Amino acid sequence: MTARDDGRHDLSGTWQGLYSYLDSREPVAFVAVLIDAAGSLGGTTHERCSAGAALGGYLYATLSGRHAASTVTFVKTYDGTGGWEHSVNYEGTINEDATEITGQWHVQDEWGGGTGPFLMMRANSKEDAVIRKALQPADES
Repeated sequence: MTARDDGRHDLSGTWQGLYSYLDSREPVAFVAVLIDAAGSLGGTTHERCSAGAALGGYLYATLSGRHAASTVTFVKTYDGTGGWEHSVNYEGTINEDATEITGQWHVQDEWGGGTGPFLMMRANSKEDAVIRKALQPADES
């Protein structure tokens, strides 16, 4: 577990994700790169387009949000690639060792909106933990 002096997890790193719909559509895999600055989250995602004119191509989005204790919230805003320009709200819970985030996504768009579950897992968790520990400043006590 990577914790700061204030007890929060550092969520910086690469995450493999999957979001699902409540209907018969296939789940969509994505990759997120998170940058955590004292609980403020930024980053990017990319995923294969599962519908529309860009079917099979890649979609790109930016992330902006926050986390405190075990709760994380962020907004994913697509950059317009393939005609996707809407934003999606994510609300989730970070597991104890900060290797998984589970929760719900919600969107309100021109098609009426939707919701569903999502899961994010830290990519190469053990390797990332070694790197974070090596880069963490030594205690000055």
